[in-house]
Amino acid sequence: MAIAWSLVRRMGGGSTNRFWDREVRTLAEAQYGVVARRQLLERGLSRDVIAGRLERGLLHPLHVGVYVVGPRIPNERGRWLGAVLACGAGAHLSHRSAARFWGLLRSGSRVAEVAVGMAQVRRPGIVARRTVLQSDEVEVVDGIPVTCVARTVFDIAGLVRERELERAWSEMEVRQLTSRVSVPQLLARSPRRPGAPALRKLLGGDAPVGIPRNEFEETFAALLDAHGLPRPEINADLRLRGRFVEVDCLWRRERLALELDGRAVHARKAAFESDKLRDRKLVVEGWRTMHLTWQQLQDEPALVAADLRAALAPARRRTE
Repeated sequence: MAIAWSLVRRMGGGSTNRFWDREVRTLAEAQYGVVARRQLLERGLSRDVIAGRLERGLLHPLHVGVYVVGPRIPNERGRWLGAVLACGAGAHLSHRSAARFWGLLRSGSRVAEVAVGMAQVRRPGIVARRTVLQSDEVEVVDGIPVTCVARTVFDIAGLVRERELERAWSEMEVRQLTSRVSVPQLLARSPRRPGAPALRKLLGGDAPVGIPRNEFEETFAALLDAHGLPRPEINADLRLRGRFVEVDCLWRRERLALELDGRAVHARKAAFESDKLRDRKLVVEGWRTMHLTWQQLQDEPALVAADLRAALAPARRRTE
């Protein structure tokens, strides 16, 4: 910064303005279009200069002390980071907003939830939650301070319905999202937190959790019908090297097997090795295998349909 200051002192007013505008644009580009007032002050912009940029429409207020650079509306990540910046140093995206960030929940409120430590923080349009976080419970991902996956699941356990928690847990398991700290470790640290019984049930219960098989299958079948794709055999028995294996979705003529990865977390844990063995045997026997998660089915149905259409096309067309 010392070099930058020496350069600025040699500039005229217009050059100085252009220099700082370039600095602000560079910062905003790295932060999804948002900047904090304290960041501008740290870079040498005076309060009068900031006020002038606001008057001229070069900065637009997003939260107290946080601005959008230029006229564009920030995307979801910009809104998340703007909320974190507005809550000050040590703040992290958390709870349902963090679950949305990690892809554990399909939808969430436009009002960002932010963990702010023990400080009393009130910001319009932000849910600031007083939460003490240890260093292994947080990360910075794509420039956004956020609670880690395990801590996020731990936090939402007391806020969401049982079905939503099961889906979030299933997504974490299926997509193999990991953290430096585990949910059991978090339960040991805070055994009486709201949602702890529900998490213990997921960890130790015998009943399978996740997306119920019939719900996943019905949603998938509806997608196939909507896009004019042939329905497969569901939960089909297939003989491989003298043994029968069960395949979630099977198109025999096209020799395509698809697994719906989103049901029964505990069953998946117990069957993980056999699942991989089954996939390997399928490939050896000339079958093609695909996997589909509940999140993918919900977020990208058109892309899923396009991929299936290509996979089900005759071999000649696939190689053209």
